[in-house]
Amino acid sequence: MSINRCSWAGDDETYIRYHDEEWGVPTHDDHELFEMLVLESFQAGLSWITILKKRENFRKAFDDFDVEKVVSYDENKIEELRQNKGIIRHKGKIASAVNNAGIFIEIQKEFGSFDNYIWGFTNGEIIKAEFLTESELSRSISKDLKKRGMKFVGPTIIYSYLESIGIIDNHQKNCFKY
Repeated sequence: MSINRCSWAGDDETYIRYHDEEWGVPTHDDHELFEMLVLESFQAGLSWITILKKRENFRKAFDDFDVEKVVSYDENKIEELRQNKGIIRHKGKIASAVNNAGIFIEIQKEFGSFDNYIWGFTNGEIIKAEFLTESELSRSISKDLKKRGMKFVGPTIIYSYLESIGIIDNHQKNCFKY
């Protein structure tokens, strides 16, 4: 018996697993929220499957997305990451991950957790949506993150981020996860 999934999941096992186990599942763990923020930022201009297939390499390269370690990366570590063929070696994206780690920590201090901050935009509610690429919510969050100094957090990236962490539920009506 076949299972109906969102059409984008296709037949790639990596995509299917991500769709079935992660995408749209409400996430409240700051460690996971940081990981997804970094990965979504690296996706800019690329396909998500490219990032998913390199995810384990990213985890190793970025010290398992330990925000306290990432914030302390110096120029030598950034150059080491630029030479790492297992990840996306875009200097701006690598530097933004380090920069954004510092702002992520500032937000944690201000709000008690990044979870409190990001879910506060919807008062903890999940938004049902219909396959957009950005929304008023993603524009608002993007604007606030940019004002705080984050990079690679435009409204489209943030929209994808909100889908990945379950704030926006975009499962298609015929999908078993709907």
